[in-house]
Amino acid sequence: MPWAMYGFLAFATGLAMYFLGVFLVVPRYLLGLDAWLRPVAEWLVWYSGLPLVFGTAMVLFDMLVLLGGKRSGAEVRSDPVQQAGITVALTAYNDEASIGPAVRDFLTHPRVGSVIVVSNNSRDATLARAQEAGALVFNEEQPGYGRCVHRCFTESLRLPGSELPGSDLPGSGLIVLCEGDGTFIAADIDKLIAYAPHAEIVNGTRTVERLRQPITQLSTFMYYGNFFVGKLLESKHLGSATITDVGTTYKLCRREALERLMPALNPGINLEFNAHFLDTALAEGFTLVECPITFHPRVGISKGGNVNNRRALQVGLRMILGIVFGWRKRPA
Repeated sequence: MPWAMYGFLAFATGLAMYFLGVFLVVPRYLLGLDAWLRPVAEWLVWYSGLPLVFGTAMVLFDMLVLLGGKRSGAEVRSDPVQQAGITVALTAYNDEASIGPAVRDFLTHPRVGSVIVVSNNSRDATLARAQEAGALVFNEEQPGYGRCVHRCFTESLRLPGSELPGSDLPGSGLIVLCEGDGTFIAADIDKLIAYAPHAEIVNGTRTVERLRQPITQLSTFMYYGNFFVGKLLESKHLGSATITDVGTTYKLCRREALERLMPALNPGINLEFNAHFLDTALAEGFTLVECPITFHPRVGISKGGNVNNRRALQVGLRMILGIVFGWRKRPA
């Protein structure tokens, strides 16, 4: 029973009720609707205390009573990774202008042995530019971001562990997922590797202020909405991970962990797939840590959940529904 998660939602509901009741003072007096709206405002403000109190009680119960048992036996993991190569898998959709430089950037990193690009039915020359830059290219014909990411993982697992160029060392068993739109850079792989001994999945977080460019496709609304959903997911798995970014597409996975996780993932989930991935990984008992990464303006026009605040809200609500009520079952 994720008491903290339900308490978190109850507390947020209570706050929303209270501020909505207070805000109704504007139409009550400016529009002359006081007779109609006063009872509504009073009800909202008065009864907002119920979810606030019960929500706080549930969170405190989970944190002060249950958390110790949840964390018992969870020692700090320290499992060094081999000094060998990494497979990088990039998702792409009509990224003709950015995919070539992105592939070359990752291929020049000394730890990267191979780069895979999976296009989700791009209508431009994305695949041609990626292949020219030296990537192994694939086209995922079924539409949807989840399908594209799942294909990235599938093709990465089909390759042997990447070796360092010019080295006889075996593959490291590390797979990095990223995007080919220029928002992330290869240099941050060093940060992900530094955290790799402590987890099976290292999730890159874009929430560190001085590591984000001043202007990106991540608006202020998206930034704090993403943080809110991250904390909701953290409260669901209280004591298992610290989560501040559920929408990031830059992450590192150990090969053996990804092989075991793949059957539990549903590729039919679209733009909220990254939240589904993290939620499923934690539910399956995998260790997860976050790592601060840099975030840059994308090349071209955003085509995912960052198109505008309205679409981001829709994606965020679907994430919340999935986290609270469960994700759609994977088709047979």
